[in-house]
Amino acid sequence: MTSLKLPRAIRLDPSDGFVFRRAAEPGEWLVSGSFLFDPQRVAEFDAKGRAAFRSGFLGIDSFGWSTLAVVTEATAEEYEQALLLLAGRFVEKLGAPDLPTARAAAGEELAFAASLCDHPAQTLLALHRTLEDGEIRERFRVLLPRDDRPKDAFRAFEFVEVEGEDEVVERVDLMNLGKGNAP
Repeated sequence: MTSLKLPRAIRLDPSDGFVFRRAAEPGEWLVSGSFLFDPQRVAEFDAKGRAAFRSGFLGIDSFGWSTLAVVTEATAEEYEQALLLLAGRFVEKLGAPDLPTARAAAGEELAFAASLCDHPAQTLLALHRTLEDGEIRERFRVLLPRDDRPKDAFRAFEFVEVEGEDEVVERVDLMNLGKGNAP
């Protein structure tokens, strides 16, 4: 049997609690959550709504948002529990007409979520959602540890040396800055 993987919420820092109206709990199963957004109303969102739209995965238990997902091995039993929980949320929170209809929709959402996890366990995923020509578009990225990235890969912080006669060169040690060890 093939290994089953699903995305789970992970917090590397407390920012999700500030960025989103409700943050997903670490460890809860995630789906993309685009079904919650009406393309006609995106322009009306407040800052927290825009943040959820732009970069949030939806926690199926809390209906909260997570900036990052981690690819996680799931058992068939865990998948079934996630399916039933999401179907129940569709009935309870979104007004699905009945559980069989909600279960079918939840199955589609979980199948899509599982399709994002065609990576080794513990791989981090990020989402960027946009509105293009009146339709919601999703783009997913895989975040690799520095050691696994190709040598020419983009880094979040890249410093470029600028040569000039009157320019002052400052050096900042970002790794130790928060520890009080920076020069």
